[in-house]
Amino acid sequence: MDKKNQMQKSKKEGEHEELVVDSKRKKIEKDGKSADACEKPPRIKIAFASPALFHVNGEISHEQIHELLRYAALGKYDSAAQPSWCHLYHQKHLAGVVVLILQDASRLHFSRFFLQFKHLRKTFKHRFGLPHPPSNFVSAVLGLQLNPTTKNGEEACAEQGWSDPKTLDPSVDLENSPIGGRGKENHGLTRYVLSEEKMREEQYPVLGSPDSRGFVHTECSRKVTDSSPLFGLDCEMCLTNQGKELTRISLVDANGRCLMDELVKPHNQVLNYLTRFSGITKEILKPVKTRLKDVQNRLKHILPSDAVLVGHSINNDLQALQMIHPNVIDTSLLFTGESGRKFKLKFLAEAILGKEIQREDKLGHDSTEDARAALELVQYLILQGPRKSAECILTYMVMGHRNNNVSGNNPQAQPSCRPCDKLTKALNESPCETSQTHPSLLEMLQSKNQRILVLGRKENKGFPPSRLCENIMCTSNEEILQRAREEVPLSSFSIVQFSLNTDVQANLMEEINEKMRMKMSKMTSVYVGPFKKNFCLQSVKKAFQTCGPILSLHIVTETHQPYVCIQYEMLEAAQLAVEALNGTDVEGCCIKVQRAVSEFTLDWDFMLKELEEDLVNEGVVYISGFKKTLTEKDLQQKFSHFQDIKAVFLPQDHKTGKLKNYCFLKFPNSARAMDALQEINEQENGSGKIQGRKALTPGYFHEDAECVPEDTESPPPSKYFTGDGSHPEEDIKDIIRKLDKNIYKLYKTLQSNTLCVVLLPGTKSPRRSFSGFGLIGIKEENSSNE
Repeated sequence: MDKKNQMQKSKKEGEHEELVVDSKRKKIEKDGKSADACEKPPRIKIAFASPALFHVNGEISHEQIHELLRYAALGKYDSAAQPSWCHLYHQKHLAGVVVLILQDASRLHFSRFFLQFKHLRKTFKHRFGLPHPPSNFVSAVLGLQLNPTTKNGEEACAEQGWSDPKTLDPSVDLENSPIGGRGKENHGLTRYVLSEEKMREEQYPVLGSPDSRGFVHTECSRKVTDSSPLFGLDCEMCLTNQGKELTRISLVDANGRCLMDELVKPHNQVLNYLTRFSGITKEILKPVKTRLKDVQNRLKHILPSDAVLVGHSINNDLQALQMIHPNVIDTSLLFTGESGRKFKLKFLAEAILGKEIQREDKLGHDSTEDARAALELVQYLILQGPRKSAECILTYMVMGHRNNNVSGNNPQAQPSCRPCDKLTKALNESPCETSQTHPSLLEMLQSKNQRILVLGRKENKGFPPSRLCENIMCTSNEEILQRAREEVPLSSFSIVQFSLNTDVQANLMEEINEKMRMKMSKMTSVYVGPFKKNFCLQSVKKAFQTCGPILSLHIVTETHQPYVCIQYEMLEAAQLAVEALNGTDVEGCCIKVQRAVSEFTLDWDFMLKELEEDLVNEGVVYISGFKKTLTEKDLQQKFSHFQDIKAVFLPQDHKTGKLKNYCFLKFPNSARAMDALQEINEQENGSGKIQGRKALTPGYFHEDAECVPEDTESPPPSKYFTGDGSHPEEDIKDIIRKLDKNIYKLYKTLQSNTLCVVLLPGTKSPRRSFSGFGLIGIKEENSSNE
């Protein structure tokens, strides 16, 4: 029992990796301790779950990055909450926050050019994936979205980059307003249905998209007209160990009648019910029997063939539903400000409909109410036109400012054009009554007289408003590095934007993607043989699947004697097969296990060494060969004699939710991991069941290997790779080497205890978009030397 309790305790500790920063020596309190007890400075820790290993895909949202930056820069004393995805201890000892952004770079770049990112991977142990790139990345991570309950119209307009509300007049010509768009004339609903191109750009599930594999089609493929029926849709989600999953779905028809309002039980373990937003709790879901498949079938049955779904950022709802629907209207895209910045549904409902939704005195959002509000916004737009919608929004913001400058409650001093009396009453309230959220991160830093620096190239988009920070625009990465080394140490919060700076970047992404898939395919494949003519293929499969899950195997007939090509799911499994089964007897034959020699495997020995020594894999071992019926608790018990084990991680199949027949064990350091691995292999080799080796690849590496499905026809080779002998991919390698070196040079100039976050926002090709990537670390005293 003691061992079991100790194992559970060590697992909890293992769920949070630690970054260590030095702190100032503290005074010894009157606690009976001698001065000798404080000879060494105490260590202050920042701990968070390692997304590279102990999270299924390691993906962190842009909002979660903002959570971290806000808390790191402000701390709990400025109403900033601890980040939900990591734990930052002793924030007040941080010397500063630096955000380094590599524009035009993605998670695919980090995997494909792993060797070129030499300094980044040897400096930053903690890494995570990011979603597909938003229209304005800097605004997304800084939380610079329009606040629906800003203190006054001036703040709202200024944040969007519009004119001061004092200069706006209700009679102003709104035809060219940045709000609403789509011209000034009224149109039918088909005018506002998203095109397939726009849906791909906004990360909607669409047919043929790799991200939508296994999704269910609503089968609403009939051409829509202006008389097609509208349906409002909204969903609530929770956070599980597989990401976000559906917990509630609401569907209303064009009359606002609720057709569907169902609670849904997630398939996987719930980590966070997101009750603040969803209103869902553990107790609410406990008796629920409805599953995702049930609501998918019901939705298909309800929707007619020409149905148009309406929602606010409805792409998130369809992702949660794991469904594809070709005809949607997204209110977050209909009403936008300059640079594509979006309004929140609460704000639009108040400004245009005069409705108050998502009230603070209620627990979570009402998905039926939100679905109905989104539907009514579209109906208002169709009936009244874009001009009237823009007028309502601008008037709402103008009134918010003017109401703060009128004395008393003189009705003659109040503007009179409002959608309804209820909204006018809300605007007449004092600023402190209507403001329900905190000022932005940059505003809070500015109020504390802290210097906020933003450095980037002139062509970079998304510089924050100049009233909030000091923007320095440069012409090259070299100039950015020079200015950053001078200016960043003088600032408490800095954003430095570098760029890949290549004209053929977008055109090359498909080729880079395909080469990455081919490289992973070659590295995870082994050739086994020779065998006798009438050997049993099933026996070969049984012998080799002890190394890890097999994706495919086929007989090679081009050789004198039969060989078998085996492709594994994991890179570790393929390497384990080479190391453990080469020269063994299978089917009465002494076989060789080897990799094919190709352009993708020529430098395998060097790549293997770099992967094994990667900081992410420090102290981590890969174990395979046990029965699939074993649970995580069973494995904890099996390995409980390793008293210093920090965590046991047993992956699940993305589609079925079933447990894999391999796991990862986390130890305090590499030396202890190798001792444990030797003991495991020596004890288990006799039965031939369980075996292992050093871990090689974090989760995101395999995610990128699967970004092009096996059955997808590869695009033809680009002209950039043929004909003239030039190789622009080599140019990208050179640029990445320089960027990697520049970032390290800048990192060395940072003060000790500086939080440094490196972000690759993601990028797009003509066919798809590629998700982002991030690294995080705290500058230590001894990291200034090369």
